[in-house]
Amino acid sequence: MRAFGYTLETALADLIDNSISAGAKKVWLHFHWSGRNSRITLTDDGNGMDEAELVCAMRPGSRHPLEQRDPKDLGRFGLGLKSASFSQCRRLTVGSRRSGDPIAVRRWDLDYLAEVSSSGSDSGWRLLRSAAPGSEAFLAPLEERENGTMVLWEQLDRIVGDSEVSDTSAQERFYQIANSVVTHLAMVFHRFLEGSRPRLSIYVNGADEEHRITPWDPFMSSHSATLWQPQETITLGSQKVVVQGFVLPHKDKLQEEEHQFAAGPRGWNSQQGFYVYRNERMLVAGSWLGLGKPRPWTKDEHYKLSRISIDIPNSVDGEWQIDVKKSTARPPARVRKRLRQLAELVRDKARQVFAHRGVYSSRRQSTEVEHVWKPGVRDGRTIYRIDRGSAAVRQLMQAGQQVSKELESLLKLLEETVPVQQIWLDVAERPDTHARPFERAEDKIVIEVMTSVYRALRSVERLTHDQACKRLGNMAPFREHMHLLSSIVCEE
Repeated sequence: MRAFGYTLETALADLIDNSISAGAKKVWLHFHWSGRNSRITLTDDGNGMDEAELVCAMRPGSRHPLEQRDPKDLGRFGLGLKSASFSQCRRLTVGSRRSGDPIAVRRWDLDYLAEVSSSGSDSGWRLLRSAAPGSEAFLAPLEERENGTMVLWEQLDRIVGDSEVSDTSAQERFYQIANSVVTHLAMVFHRFLEGSRPRLSIYVNGADEEHRITPWDPFMSSHSATLWQPQETITLGSQKVVVQGFVLPHKDKLQEEEHQFAAGPRGWNSQQGFYVYRNERMLVAGSWLGLGKPRPWTKDEHYKLSRISIDIPNSVDGEWQIDVKKSTARPPARVRKRLRQLAELVRDKARQVFAHRGVYSSRRQSTEVEHVWKPGVRDGRTIYRIDRGSAAVRQLMQAGQQVSKELESLLKLLEETVPVQQIWLDVAERPDTHARPFERAEDKIVIEVMTSVYRALRSVERLTHDQACKRLGNMAPFREHMHLLSSIVCEE
């Protein structure tokens, strides 16, 4: 049971599932550093349990996984409290109080079980009726509550080992892990934590607003530049699976703080893909679920803006192969094809937004945005050519035979030496450091270039002043400098 593969983040999320199922509105997490005697406590204001219910809850496999569940129940195997706790600590103590009842306490102590077992006793699985000697005071916060439950983890051998209290590096790691727990819970329970009157509040190492976890919405659903795809419902027998795609804004559409926050716990590339929710609790956070054609998709840079939500009921756990940790899911064969088709649409739009630096998402006019570089194919390989049809190039091409010949040679040299591999390396290693066109350039420099192209439009294509300015506004380099169009002097 200790080897199910929980991390501290997924283990604590499993405990909070129990709190939600018990009707809790608030959960308090505390990380107490004390070297090898460090402890973690989780307290909620849920309905609590009487003594008989607590004994049942402490029994491994306390419920049959095929048993009919409440549609809002977040559990399945009756293992979460025990397996999640044992994965991180050797001593699990639970105190609980149902309104009007005294506090009930039970404890599993793995060291005690090992000792009893080695003595040859035939009743080795002994559930103890009190906190460990010296640990009674740690349950004191529960005495102040009319109802609720408190989980106490001690002997954190998987987290702190035999660290001394004075080991500052171990202490730092302990609190770094606590920070990773915060970001994980903010993601997994974001639907419960959102809104002015959230259904759940989680506090870490405090009980005021400063210590309340801020939800992390993976879809940036409140941002005006986010593209929402139509919601689709897939029927699985009598059950329904709801799917919706989102294409997040390009970095150029975000403030720096927004961009960093939207990257999520694992970063932009890792957070792309499907997000599977079960009763609004996130199970999978960014995965292509083994889908793809002709081979499973990988997490590539140009698809990092694509995120897709899937909502499933708890009645299809078996078909989706939900594991004990509630951190993996596998879609059944009969929905995989449709999920792949929906994902292809989202990935395609995300790629276009990525390629056009966010311009695609906000484009509404019928005129296409003009780009200087045009992709093409030669002998089955992608190449990039400078658009000979652009007015600026055409004007120079008409300047004289010798000038035209030299210019054509220069353009071919530029086309044949596009540093594609270096660009891809830079994008892979530093994906968010590329400058926008004319970024931080002085206005006078931008105006000079705009004026040159403006004159080409007037002389080569015989456009009026208004027509030329409109065309400038549709050209990729100038779209973010529309305020400078008024500086273009009308030339008759």
